[in-house]
Amino acid sequence: MLRASAIMAAGTMVSRVTGFARTMVLAYAIGTKALGDSYNAAYAIPYSILDLLLLGVLSSVVVPMIVRAQQHDHDGGRAYEQRLLTISAVALIVVAVLAVFAAPLLIDLYTDWTPGSNKYEVAVMLARFILPQLAFFGVGAVAGAILNTRDRYGAPMWAPVVNNLVVIAVFVAYAVFSGAGDDIGAVSTGDLALLGLGTTAGIVAQAAILIVALRRVGFSFVPRFDLRNARLGEMGRAGVWTIGYVIVTQLGFMLTTNLASAAGDAVEGHGISPYTLAFQLFQLPYGVIGVSVITAMLPRMSRAVGEGRLNDVRTEFGSSVRLICSLMVPVSLLLMVLGPAITVPIYGHGANSVADAVYIGNVLQVYGLALVPFAVFQLLLRVFYSFGDTRTPVFVGAGTTAVNAVLMVLFNAMLPPRYAVMGLALAYAVAYALGAMLAWWLASRRVEGLGGWTIGMALTRMYLAALPTAVLALAAVWVVTEVVNGLGFVNSLIVLATGGGLGLLLYLGVAHRMRIPEVNSIVGMVAGRVGR
Repeated sequence: MLRASAIMAAGTMVSRVTGFARTMVLAYAIGTKALGDSYNAAYAIPYSILDLLLLGVLSSVVVPMIVRAQQHDHDGGRAYEQRLLTISAVALIVVAVLAVFAAPLLIDLYTDWTPGSNKYEVAVMLARFILPQLAFFGVGAVAGAILNTRDRYGAPMWAPVVNNLVVIAVFVAYAVFSGAGDDIGAVSTGDLALLGLGTTAGIVAQAAILIVALRRVGFSFVPRFDLRNARLGEMGRAGVWTIGYVIVTQLGFMLTTNLASAAGDAVEGHGISPYTLAFQLFQLPYGVIGVSVITAMLPRMSRAVGEGRLNDVRTEFGSSVRLICSLMVPVSLLLMVLGPAITVPIYGHGANSVADAVYIGNVLQVYGLALVPFAVFQLLLRVFYSFGDTRTPVFVGAGTTAVNAVLMVLFNAMLPPRYAVMGLALAYAVAYALGAMLAWWLASRRVEGLGGWTIGMALTRMYLAALPTAVLALAAVWVVTEVVNGLGFVNSLIVLATGGGLGLLLYLGVAHRMRIPEVNSIVGMVAGRVGR
């Protein structure tokens, strides 16, 4: 699993690095004020719809069903995969067309902006250019799921790099050729078409890479409309609960964007864009480490469940948690300490000031609290999905989202508008910590124990090994802010090199001396690769 995860993590790391470059160019070109908020609101909607219709079902329903078809169908599941890809393509083309026509309604749902205002109208136009990517993104996601069940993890993790490079080129072109900058009142229809259609072009390129990768593993796509053999009833019965879960989480996301957009109207530069950019950075460690391990774990766990090997399910889960947390623990502490030092070099340029970037870093610091609970929560959901149980995650997700919503409203009422987005991040952290506790209790009952004592002791040792790293990072921040007078671009890089770079090396050294096996495995694998 470590080798498979390393392949995916390498691709995801390059993807996230180019994603950094993408967000840097975005912040440079359009900033985090009115135009940036409009773009980020329009950009978030396709991902929300995809979560609702496809991506949540992929991990919980589609991957286990493909695995079963490969195990039991006489053709190894080939016809089933072709039907699945055909149905997904047709359905998502229809959804994309309907979404384009419904763009004003969608923007109204996801923001607090008044129809007719500059933010609202620009967001609607951008959404109409961006929403067609739904069809391409969805087909690419199904293709990636088929590749994963064949233990081909490289292309799904590397394809987003192409997407990022295309979008980077688009924003560079906007910064060079458009004179509007971050002025929402000065942007032309041509400017918005460049930003919106360019964003869609990136997804088209990403999907094309995955389709080519499918052909290279011997998959020949033949459209199949014989729906009687598509097992839609089975998929519907399993997927209805997953869709319910995604609906609940999207209602929570809708509340988040409405509160963030209202905060941005009250204090310019403190709205949707800081929330979105901080959330993307928060998701980076999980995307590189957590998703890679989960993607390798789910097919293996599904096979173990299918063969009645509950002990292997427990072993797979425990090793996954320890492997993920061995890196998530120090990274979460570093995010809480180094948030502004991370965001200033990335976002403090062009249309975005250093003060705007520092605020994004403050939001990121709060999100650092949520990193480990969120990763464990996602792992626990895969335990239920491996059993084909999509109902329990709905109730767990509903409870988590309800707590999150109550806390968001409460913190939003208590905090001044300039701190409202930080309050959203805090509500998220608390809700997922409580959700992880509930999911752990339910999953432990399902598999007759998850080895909580062993995992708890392992996490305690990881946190103890990471404490010197946190102290070093705090010292670096204090020296730069108190002695050198502030976080500029160069000073932030010094803090990152000292607190982040040396801090992680210190953690690896301390963890190695403490004989934490997951860290030793990672160090040994990297050393072996370097030695070659």
